[in-house]
Amino acid sequence: MNNNNPIIEKIRKLLALANSSNEHEAALAAAHAQRLLSEHNLAMADIESEQKPQSADKVEALVSKTLPKWVRHLSAGICTAFDCQAIHHPAIGKMTFIGVGADVQIAAYTFAYLDKTVRRLCSSYMKNHVSSDLLNRHRELKRQSYYLGAVSTITGRLREQKAVTPTTPGALVPIKEGLIRKAMSDMGPTRTVRSRKSYIDSHAYNKGQQDGHNVGINKGIGSAGTAQKSIGG
Repeated sequence: MNNNNPIIEKIRKLLALANSSNEHEAALAAAHAQRLLSEHNLAMADIESEQKPQSADKVEALVSKTLPKWVRHLSAGICTAFDCQAIHHPAIGKMTFIGVGADVQIAAYTFAYLDKTVRRLCSSYMKNHVSSDLLNRHRELKRQSYYLGAVSTITGRLREQKAVTPTTPGALVPIKEGLIRKAMSDMGPTRTVRSRKSYIDSHAYNKGQQDGHNVGINKGIGSAGTAQKSIGG
């Protein structure tokens, strides 16, 4: 492929901007680059044909010290979709996304966008479909069931999207994985959280699944909106 292709040159410039110290500019540039890659059916190998990545990058986001199961599932699904890893630091209420190049910027940006969107949808569901007369524990069961249903659909759609347009070309997969493992190792030991069995309200879960189909997952990747750095508990 011709390295002077204007689309490739534009993507290279956007990827350079993705390393900007301006968080807003970096997130928008990374999102725009990913959208162009998808639209023109390009892989990172086409963009970086003469240069292999040398190290993994990190992006931090503020989260609650205790993550609900649905947030853990959401972050895991997004990391799988964008070939990244995420480490939660409960003592300080942060999550570190680890990936190579634009992948990590896009993963963190998509996580923030989807986190905000799912919370908004759940708030609407609780207001319009759940009686305020219910006991608090029953309302909370419906809330968490809705979240889990919505996230199950969204992460499934992300998997389907990745199957059609892989984030990383085959030759670079082991290179990226190695760099991410090294970055995680350099951060020290991590703790694995084991999920407990969840009790589900089937109506709320199913409604969450239905609403999850209407979430614009590409908006989190290609939107010109502001990146959200603070994520609630």
